[in-house]
Amino acid sequence: MRADRLPGVVARDHVLEVPLDHDDPGGERLEVYGREVVAAGRERDELPWLVYLQGGPGCPSPRPAGRESWLKRALEDHRVLLLDQRGTGRSTPANRQTLPLRGGPEQQAAYLAHFRADAIVRDAELFRRRLVPDGGPWSVLGQSFGGFCTVGYLSRAPEALSAAYITGGLPGLDASAEDVYRAAYPRVARKNAAHYARYPEDVAAVRRIVGYLREHVVRLPGGGLLTAEAFLSLGLMLGSGDGSHTLHHLVSEAWVTGPAGPEPADAFLEAVQGQLSHAATPLFAVLHETIYGQRSVDAGPTGWAAERVRRQLAPADAAFDVDAALAGDGPVYFTGEMMYPWMFDTDPALRPLKETAHALAERTDWPDLYDAGRLAGNEVPAAAAVYFDDMYVDTGHALRTAEQIRGMRVWVTNEWEHDGLRVSDGAVLDRLVRMVRGEV
Repeated sequence: MRADRLPGVVARDHVLEVPLDHDDPGGERLEVYGREVVAAGRERDELPWLVYLQGGPGCPSPRPAGRESWLKRALEDHRVLLLDQRGTGRSTPANRQTLPLRGGPEQQAAYLAHFRADAIVRDAELFRRRLVPDGGPWSVLGQSFGGFCTVGYLSRAPEALSAAYITGGLPGLDASAEDVYRAAYPRVARKNAAHYARYPEDVAAVRRIVGYLREHVVRLPGGGLLTAEAFLSLGLMLGSGDGSHTLHHLVSEAWVTGPAGPEPADAFLEAVQGQLSHAATPLFAVLHETIYGQRSVDAGPTGWAAERVRRQLAPADAAFDVDAALAGDGPVYFTGEMMYPWMFDTDPALRPLKETAHALAERTDWPDLYDAGRLAGNEVPAAAAVYFDDMYVDTGHALRTAEQIRGMRVWVTNEWEHDGLRVSDGAVLDRLVRMVRGEV
């Protein structure tokens, strides 16, 4: 098998054919890709396996250029599998170019209904049986949505796990999509307040940009439409450690004066496009609300819950209502990790998937993702980092879930934001490993 040598690591590619529907193993199949990474010089060592489940949904695993970030700590005592969840990266793609091959929107939605956490866990199980000697257990590290998958793993196949590590990804076991967004908007409001307190000049700067976008049609370099709402969705950045600073620099460099007067600068539009385009991660938008759908929690459809809750909140919190906010003199609030129907009109990568997304939003037959009884009897050593000020995953939901998983050890910290695993140089993972070992 070919090996790629990168600084400090050796990497190998693995591709498995898996059933589209694991309950129909003889039916249609697709490919799932994983990259094995091991410390250089330890290729032949008998190391325990750690499978990494990326956040998202719909995002591929990292592409490390060497022994970097949390991998430095993981490779001290593990052989790591970076799994491209189905539909992402080098796995069989699912996007505007490939999905029309399935047929119309209803057929595409039926296909994508097999791309949730339950299927991802069963894909991982096929990899484990292929890679781990004698089909023994391995450990799992889940970041954000990967943590949701990890809780699903503990529900579905705990016997396959020797340890479970979760960072910023303990889901609400009984939280509907509407529950999730009712809890999310106040967190996003706090992030906005903190941003504007840090950079008070951004109040006027954002108002100027939003006002201009209300009066002018602005196209991004790739053909996308930059509306006021699209610009404000840059608030997704506020949940990372450096997001507020990056957003401030973006806002402060928005304008250039041309022959017709001030207009959005090309460099600004290019940077905004890089943040807003879903060309590389279309499933992040298409599948986002489906990760909360469970029959036992809410018999109805997810039904664009983020937009529904925003409209309900608008009279009480005008800062999230663009026109109401502009009518006053206060800040206009950015939104966060919310997917809205209008995104499928403004983003060229999503526009062909608009009806498919609507079909998914109306589905009511989502199976349950978690087994509360099995989690209550959990025997897998498990530890989770809960970021106290996490904008993406509600701390209250996370802590209630931790209480329902037997033996789950929790570290609540405000030292890091949601991206603590990536930016802590291995400190977050090291802490969780030592918690599982009983050293902390």
